[in-house]
Amino acid sequence: MGSELLVLLVVHLLGTTSAISDAAGRITSCPMDMGYVQRIPWDTSTCSSYPRNMANCCQTLLSLFGIALAVRLKEISLFHLPDIPTSSTCIADFQSQLNFLSLSSNLTSVCFNDPSHFVEGHPLCAGIRTKQDWVDRLGPSTALDTACRPDLTSGTACHACLTAGLKVQKKLVSIDGNIGHALDCFNFTVLYAAAFANDYAPESTRAACIFGLPLASSEDSEELLALVSALAGGAVVVALMSCILGLCFWFNMVSGDISVKSKLEKISRRRVRPNTVSIWFKIGELEKATDNFSQKNLIGRGAFGVVYKGTLSNGTPVAVKKIIESEFQGDEEFCNEVQIISNLKHRSLVPLRGCCVVDEDVDEEKGKQRYLVYDYMPNGSLHDHLFYPFNNQMNRSRRQPLSWPQRKNIIFDVARGLAYLHYGVKPAIYHRDIKATNILLDADMRARVSDFGQAKQSREGEPYLTTRVAGTHGYLAPEYALYGQLTEKSDVYSFGVVVLEIMSGRRALDTSSESPRTFLITDWAWSLVKAGRIEEVLDASLLRHDNSTRPYPRGIMERFVLVGILCSHVMVALRPTILEALKILEGDIEVPPIPDRPFPLGYPSGHLAIYPQQ
Repeated sequence: MGSELLVLLVVHLLGTTSAISDAAGRITSCPMDMGYVQRIPWDTSTCSSYPRNMANCCQTLLSLFGIALAVRLKEISLFHLPDIPTSSTCIADFQSQLNFLSLSSNLTSVCFNDPSHFVEGHPLCAGIRTKQDWVDRLGPSTALDTACRPDLTSGTACHACLTAGLKVQKKLVSIDGNIGHALDCFNFTVLYAAAFANDYAPESTRAACIFGLPLASSEDSEELLALVSALAGGAVVVALMSCILGLCFWFNMVSGDISVKSKLEKISRRRVRPNTVSIWFKIGELEKATDNFSQKNLIGRGAFGVVYKGTLSNGTPVAVKKIIESEFQGDEEFCNEVQIISNLKHRSLVPLRGCCVVDEDVDEEKGKQRYLVYDYMPNGSLHDHLFYPFNNQMNRSRRQPLSWPQRKNIIFDVARGLAYLHYGVKPAIYHRDIKATNILLDADMRARVSDFGQAKQSREGEPYLTTRVAGTHGYLAPEYALYGQLTEKSDVYSFGVVVLEIMSGRRALDTSSESPRTFLITDWAWSLVKAGRIEEVLDASLLRHDNSTRPYPRGIMERFVLVGILCSHVMVALRPTILEALKILEGDIEVPPIPDRPFPLGYPSGHLAIYPQQ
């Protein structure tokens, strides 16, 4: 009974991609050239084991047949075939091409057993029959025309196209007024995207993403499969997992004892985290832990997310980061952070405990919802301890300034964390956003580097060039901000800025009205050191005695200041690596002479004359 239901479902959904009658009446020859079936490097393995794995085989054949429909749509602007004889002939031609590939001779009789579903008379979407109908309903341009235009072989581009398809589907269903036609409408978006939106021919492998067609030539093709499911009968549930990067099947994988929702959950978990996060949280757990993401539990905010304190049911405190996305960047940042952090194991990095993805379209206003769950760091960020004397806005108790031992340990912790990222993993990882707010402090006031949403894996030690500069003004290395050149030395520059902040208690960049001109800590510290006044760089609290017994070791503190200046030098070649910086900090090698800085970047001293804009 389950298999019969599946076959009927395949036939029904296949029909929803059909087109209408041709003015010429009945035509017994197929107007579509099926030769592409042998030319396209599609993965035939799903059908080579017939009758096993029949469901996957049928969905692959459905995707493959859709290419012919898209080609015809592109040529004559019709979404359907003209009549049943034509449909039958095309299915027979399609089967003959499969025979040449040594596949079973009765595949289409199982998957496509009712040719009437390709012709006029089958329920349509919003009354669309031609391309002109499409334009009349939606206008000359839709989200598909931009998102699906480029080469879609990358997961990010494919995902953007799929998301655009879902948006257009919603509009079509709204126009149609019948939510039961949701699948018809989605399949129309597939055909339109392949025929008119994409710059490449429907037969091109660069457009295979649109059909969800697995390619034998791509090692990653199976990893790009996504499931977009829709249910008729009152409500449509479209579930899209952000890390599934891409492709859509044209029908629901439904069997007698497995619901669409559970099937989706099973597949999405396999795709999203084969070996990534340790725990997959449900949204209800996180809502309960954070008191429904109450403002009183808000502990941080950044460019791509807000962070809440939460307590799990077992009493474990956690930090829950809710991703805030811009366009499609949210998917990229989320997947990037999950993939990178899940594989990192170091005491100076904040560990990822788990994550959560809420189905898209649960709430159109909220959109996609993604969460990362970290171990909670009870002492907040380094930024708060350096620049805010009070614990928080509600608790006006004054913090004690960080002691020298605490500052020294924090600097060592950050340096060792960066050394692990640059040399302890392959390929190396560049954090790209080292700053005081991304350095968290645990219960023992030891530092842990956090927020890997901007991190980038290296390309075998070669400089990485990008037009999208990530990071924070004041911490960005000049060569990265100006030219997009990213290397390990970019992180070293940011580390040097953080060291100077820790040692001086001053912000990296001060644009307040109190300063006559913009204050840049790297220029200010370098100028004082060159003038022989290095002690003026040190925070006043470090110059006082420790518990009125003995002073802090000024010589070692000055060594740390010099390391900060070396690491934040404007010229890449004159900066040490993070390992060399560690050796200088530890006293294993002497501090090299402080090189001069080119003008006008460091002139006049302590002020920003020319600095790259982010």
